[in-house]
This record gives sequence, C-alpha cells and structure tokens, in this order.
Amino acid sequence: MTQILLPFTQFVLKVHSRCDLACDHCYVYEHADTSWRARPRTISDQVLAKAAARIGEHAAAHRLPAVRAVLHGGEPLLAGPDRLRRTAERLRAALPPDCTLDLRIHTNGVLLDRRFCELFDELGVRVGVSLDGDRAANDRHRRYADGRSSHPQVLRAVDLLRGPEFRHLYAGLLCTIDVANDPVAVYRALAELEPPAVDFLLPHATWDTPPERPPGGGSDPYARWLLAVYDRWDADQRPFAVRTFESVHRTLRGLSSLTEALGLEPADLVVLETDGSFEQADSLKTAYDGAPATGLDVFRHSLDEVARHPGMMDRQSGLAGLSAECRSCPVVRSCGGGLYAHRYRSDGGGFDHPSVYCGDLMTLINGISDRGAAPVAPDATPTADAGPAATGQPAAGEPTAAVTVPGQAAAPAAPVLTDRQLADLARGHGGADAVRALRLSQLAITRAMLAAVWDAAGLRSSAAWELLAALDTAAPGAVDTVLGHPYVRAWAARWLSGDTGDGLAPLAELAAAAAVRAGRGDALAVPVRGGVLNLPTLGRLTVGGGEAVVTGGPEGFTVRTGAGELIRLGGGPGQDPRWQPLRRIRLAGGWAPALEDTDPRRDSHQWPVQGRLDDTELLCWTGALREAWELLGRDLPGYAEGVRAGLNTITPLRPGPAGRDVSAAARQAFGAVGIARPATAPVLALLIAHEFQHVKLGAVLDLWDLYDAGDTRLYHAPWRPDPRPLEGLLQGTYAHLAVTEFWGSRALAYDGLPGAAADHTRLQFALWRAYTAEAVERLADSGSLTPLGLRFAAGMRETIAPWLAVELPGAAEEGARRAREEAAVTG
Repeated sequence: MTQILLPFTQFVLKVHSRCDLACDHCYVYEHADTSWRARPRTISDQVLAKAAARIGEHAAAHRLPAVRAVLHGGEPLLAGPDRLRRTAERLRAALPPDCTLDLRIHTNGVLLDRRFCELFDELGVRVGVSLDGDRAANDRHRRYADGRSSHPQVLRAVDLLRGPEFRHLYAGLLCTIDVANDPVAVYRALAELEPPAVDFLLPHATWDTPPERPPGGGSDPYARWLLAVYDRWDADQRPFAVRTFESVHRTLRGLSSLTEALGLEPADLVVLETDGSFEQADSLKTAYDGAPATGLDVFRHSLDEVARHPGMMDRQSGLAGLSAECRSCPVVRSCGGGLYAHRYRSDGGGFDHPSVYCGDLMTLINGISDRGAAPVAPDATPTADAGPAATGQPAAGEPTAAVTVPGQAAAPAAPVLTDRQLADLARGHGGADAVRALRLSQLAITRAMLAAVWDAAGLRSSAAWELLAALDTAAPGAVDTVLGHPYVRAWAARWLSGDTGDGLAPLAELAAAAAVRAGRGDALAVPVRGGVLNLPTLGRLTVGGGEAVVTGGPEGFTVRTGAGELIRLGGGPGQDPRWQPLRRIRLAGGWAPALEDTDPRRDSHQWPVQGRLDDTELLCWTGALREAWELLGRDLPGYAEGVRAGLNTITPLRPGPAGRDVSAAARQAFGAVGIARPATAPVLALLIAHEFQHVKLGAVLDLWDLYDAGDTRLYHAPWRPDPRPLEGLLQGTYAHLAVTEFWGSRALAYDGLPGAAADHTRLQFALWRAYTAEAVERLADSGSLTPLGLRFAAGMRETIAPWLAVELPGAAEEGARRAREEAAVTG
C-alpha cells in the first residue's frame, strides 16, 4: 500500500556546528555519530538562501498555514547576530503571505546577552534555554571543556528573559534528566525561573548503550523521577506547561501527543545541517554513525523528496511501524513505542524493538493515569480550579480584600497603585502588578455590594451569610476566589437595581462554593433552581427540584439531593455525568482562563451566550486560545501581561448575525469578556486585547473620575456612525489603542512583502491609527476631562505617536482615507 506523503511543518536549521560547552551527555558530539567533524562550522549564505527557498516552496505547495523553524547547533549563538538576522529575514521573506512563521532558537544560554535579546525582539524570535536544574545538577554534565561551571552564565541569560522587557521572548527551559539528581530540587530550581514551559527529556540511549540506572533501582527509575516531579507540579497547580505530562494526559483521552517521544502521530520534522544536507531527527545520532543521514541536500532535492525517504516514512507509519511487542501493549497509544532512536539494537532488528525506556514509559503512563489527572481536552481541566486559591489560601504575596461580616458594608480598599502603574495604565498598557491592584479593588467593591444586598434584604440571620463570614476568617483565599468570579458583582448590581427574582439563593450558592474550596467539612442547604444546583467557580449539577445539601471536604465534596441521593464529586475522573464542571484552558506562561458556560448569571453581555460547549467545540476553543495567546505575547506584549493577571474568564457567545465577529465586556463583571469564537486565532487575539481594554478602564473609572459626569453632549467616534456620550468615546479610544498596536505589529512583520494579506494588514493599520489619533485629540479638546483624564489623554497620545511615524505605502494610506470618507458619508 502506498503511504501518503505528509508535509514537513517543523524545520531545525543548524546555523553553527560547534559548541562552547562540553556537555558529556550531548548526542551531537559524545554519541555514535561523528558527521559533525566534517561539516562547516557556520551555515553559508548560499545554503541559507536555498534552504529558505525550499521551505517557502514546500509551504506554498502544501498550503501550510504555519511553519516552525528552530535555529540550532552546536550552539547557534556562535553564528553571531548578523548571520542570525539574515537567517530570520530570509526565512520570513521566502514564505507565502498567508503562512505564519514561528521562529525560535535553542541555546545553552552562556552567550545570551542584551544585544541578542534586542535582536530577537526585533525579529520575533522566541528563546529556549537548556538547564538541568540547580548548580549541582547542572554541573554534572553542562560544563566548559576546562571543567568550569556554566550555571552562573545561564542564570544571567534566563534573568534577562524573565524581565518585563523580554518576557515575551521566553519560550521555556529544556532539562535532561539525571536520576542521580533530586527530582524535587530540580523542579524547584526550574520553577523559580518562572518558565512558560519546561521539557523534561530522557537522556538519549539505545539497547547498545543503555541509560544509566542506579544499582537496585529497578527497571523504571526515570519514571519514578518524573512522577516525583509530576506530583510537585500538580500540587503547585501546574504553574507551567510540561509537554511530557500534557502529552500523556492527551493520549490517555485519545488526543494527539505534543511530542514525537510519545503517541502515534507521524513525525513532521526535518533537520538541515550547515553544509546543506537534510537529516532525520537529531536524536538518531545516538544510534550509530551516520544514522540520521538521508543522502539528500538542499541544492539537489526538494522537501517532498526528503519526505519520501524510507527513514522519514518509517517515522510516520504509526502503529504499523512498531514492533509486535509494542503493538500488543495496553499503553501503546500513549507510549507510541517511545522515541524512535531509543528503540535501536545492532544485533538484529535495528529499530524494530520496544524503547530501551519501555519499563519507565509503562510506569509513567500508568502512574499519571492512576492519579486521575487526565483532562478531557488539551490543557482544559474538568475539575474546578482557580490557581493557588483553590486550596483555600491566597496566592503567595497577594493580599486579600477587607473582611465583610454580616450587617456591615465594607468600603472598597484604597487602591494600591503607584504613580508608575497609573502612568502605564494611562498609556493603555498596565503590567501584571497594576492589573492585580485593580483586581483587588474590584474584589473590595464586590464585597461592599454583597453587604449592601444583605442590608437591603433586611434579614436578621442566614446560614449562608454566617458561613461566608466564618470562612472569611478561616479560609479567606477560598472566599476571595469565589467572590472574585466576575458574575458575582453582576448579580449584586442587578439585585440592588430591583431585579430580585432569584431572591438570596445566589448567596447560598456562593457560600457553598467557598465551603467546597475551603475543604473544612462545612455543610449548607442550597436552593435548586430550575432543576440545577449552581456552584460559582466550580460548575453545575442537574439534581431535580427542591433543596440540596452541599458538604465540602479535603478530598472533594458531596451533594445530598432532596430525594435523599448522595452524589460524590471533585475526586478525579469518573464524575457523575450530571455534573458539568467549569473548565479552564491551561496556556503557556501560567494563564488559565475559564471557559464559563455554566453560570446562569453569565448573560451579562449585550449578546446572547452560548450553551454548554460539547467536546468538539471545547477542543476548537482550546486550540484557538493556545494560538491566540502566543500571538498576544508576540504582537502585543505590552498588553499580554495584564491579560494574564486580570482576565480569568472567557464566556462563549453565540455567533453574530451573518458571520459577524461578536465580543463584549460588561462594566459590572471585571475579569470577564464575552466572545463568539471567530474563524481565526489572530481575530481571537485581537478581540481579547480589545475587550480587556474596556475591562481595565472600567476598573479605573470605578476608582477615579476621568471626566465631568455632568457633560451630556454626544461626541462623534470616528469608527462609528452614531454619536456617543463622552464615556463611550473614552472607552472606545482606550480599546482601540490595542487595535492599533495589533495591526501595527503585524504590518511591521510584513514590511516590504507583497501579497493580499500584507496589503490588508497595512490598510487596517493605516485606518485604525488615524481613527485612534483623531479620537484622542477629540477627547483632549472636549473641555470635560479631569486632570487625571487629561493625563490619560496624554498617555494615549504618547502611545499612538510612534505608530503615526511608521511609513506606509501610498496605497495603504489612500485606502484608509477612502474608507474613512465612506464611513463619514454612511454615518
């Protein structure tokens, strides 16, 4: 049977073939293959130009929407800034306009300095760094040739990437496992560096050269090492992505793996060496001398020819390409036979064997499965989770809002915003610390509004209120997590405005949810409305009518229905099918927004909300959010940090009329935006940034007056046909700062490139920078801004100024001018 040709989407480019370290576990220089000795040290301009052309023609022929290129070595930084610049520019120029380039570099970090970081910032190159843990762990293998430690230099490099200036470039850390190192110590050392992702890699080995195993350590010491890390990572609420663990989660649910080392997905990666030769995966260098070679090169062969190489086809053959022993294994669909190179044995059969790590992979997969931690979708958690506060304790270093007790209405806490933070918000940005301060002030307002609801209800006592007050003393983090849910304040605002149709039932729901999070064993009777028990931040349970008693506990919680049935929830997989948990999507860098499709009060936006997402739609949201978040970090780094700190809820909306992209923020729902999932991830990224601008500014307006509320005039917003109140113009202008920067960043990436996509991007940029600049001046000239409002206008002017200075082709400027004229006529 003819095997279908699968195109490559990942390209490893060796830009330098030597290294400035002498790591004794390196597969390039210390294992079986010796081909590096005969290769040029640096990739030539001729090889580079031809490689870029080959990748471009491959992407065009197969209509690839995106490709990933990884600059590698040896040590790629030895190639120098000029050659790295030429590499990035040629790759980007060679791709079709509708193909996105995900460009990365993997380095040992010892040469990484500000000069390189500024270059990578300019070129959009994300950086991964090799680090094996603390100094003792790292020094076991990663040393200079003279024996010196490389650890201080690597930490200095990672500190650069961790800082706010270059955080968006920080792709993650790669750690090669040594079972002689303490797994928890290694985990903690890496976690302290706040990586968005960590890859824990098994050291390359074969049946001929098996991995080091401690005496008496059995057949699975690497699995036990990884499971120790897994337990700590899971207890810490999974603060960063780990491909190995997430791949096991996914494959246990029948989804695709994120790494070639697990699962049955076909390999789609090819390596280009400095001499222009194409090779298979680098890991094959550990098998035998010449193992990764194809005999093909960039000058004489197309990438389609490389894809037809027998070795490439073998790595794309899935279950059929595994040994008989592997095919009969119960965990084969998760394990996938392990990494192809790790199956090699020279005394017969070649790669037709199980992995030399077979016992470890079996223990690891079963261990994770036994822990009941596999999510229903990639990076989506079916169990309730809200980060550190899920334990009932606030996050480290994060203050809780003022305590509210029955009968007392607490005033909002004084905003803890420095002048620098306020200036940053005035410019439209707002880092993590500023947004956290806004979030805390919003929590205090929510508490005050709940106290006002209690006072207005005129009740002397309530089991729900008394439990909430008791938990506020015993487990304030649990209470803060529940009261921080965006739609709690939305309900309180409706109740205080006279919409009291739910009575005080939501108060019991809040207290029960806090009790579940606190895990103390508190029990509370909660009204069941419409046959559904709602627990904000946790989910909903279909239980019939009447009343249900919710009891929190350290290992989950129980619900006793009015009919006497006892339902146990929250203890891992195998949940009652009537339970619909709130699901979070875990993304790189620690952002884990909830997809809110259970709370009955989420209908607080101007567009109707979507119902419960089925598994297919959940997967679509997960993939779209993963890509959109990466685009936000790349194109809008000044906004992404604030999004991560303050946007905890995305509420799916129904599609708009005639395919219109629909999104909305709600003034009484800080931390949430409503979005109908658009067709593309870039549009989703734009909608998230745009709507969160409204969220931030709404929180600012709760604390300070930026304009004279007595001004009842209507103002023309350049992007709308209908005149708006002054606050509407202010909100729109603030939101469109992000829109301008989004299109501006993309226009710069297309600089000098032809094509419809590039022309559309430049037109949008020209249009939105003109709209936003005009609106800023209209605000400043209104005569109704307060001194702080004028400071915000000046900040927005400062942000838009450099974008106005960007030169664009005359066609883009003319197109924007015509669009504005047509809009004015229509209006």
